[in-house]
Amino acid sequence: MVYNLLLEKFGHQNWWPADTPFEVVVGAILTQQATWLSVEKAIKNLKTKVGLTPKALATAELHILEECIKSTGFYRQKAKRLSEISNYFYKNYGNDTSMSSFFDSRSLKTIRDELLSLDGIGPETADSILLYAGNKLILPIDAYTLRLLNRLGYNLSRYKEAQNFLQSKLPNKIEVYKEFHALVVNLCKNNCKIKPSCSTCPLKNICSWHRSK
Repeated sequence: MVYNLLLEKFGHQNWWPADTPFEVVVGAILTQQATWLSVEKAIKNLKTKVGLTPKALATAELHILEECIKSTGFYRQKAKRLSEISNYFYKNYGNDTSMSSFFDSRSLKTIRDELLSLDGIGPETADSILLYAGNKLILPIDAYTLRLLNRLGYNLSRYKEAQNFLQSKLPNKIEVYKEFHALVVNLCKNNCKIKPSCSTCPLKNICSWHRSK
């Protein structure tokens, strides 16, 4: 019901915007504690000044990466992580931006564990990469998702329990997972904010938080 109401309200989101799976990886790292507008600016800078391939980012000087991604905040830390992660992929899987050798012919768990072993990649980032770059059936859980679940009346605060709950409710389709994740982000940016704007929210009639006010 939630998925259908959100889709009816906001329409298809066509998310994640990227030319290659490797670009999704880069975006997933840069978007941590940053707006997507600032990430788009950083990615454009990287494409223009460095090149958006594992080899290009792995061999670029840190100060150049820092300058390119400054708009995303925490840019020194992110530049270092971007360099290290790009170097890891380049050394282990080559310069293929499709990342086919990384994602193909291995189990989801194996790939996820490898992503989580890399500095700067936590569960949400790993699962975003798996879903949007690797087309793997796993749903990323972010702060927006947890906020929405709790306002709807579900007492779910842990990543895995929220993920298991939603995956048990949604159709097991990659495109549905992609749409749902993007729709929740849209809802929480426009309606289900820290200070909610309920009047135009498509979920207000089923929202415990709204009904309690």
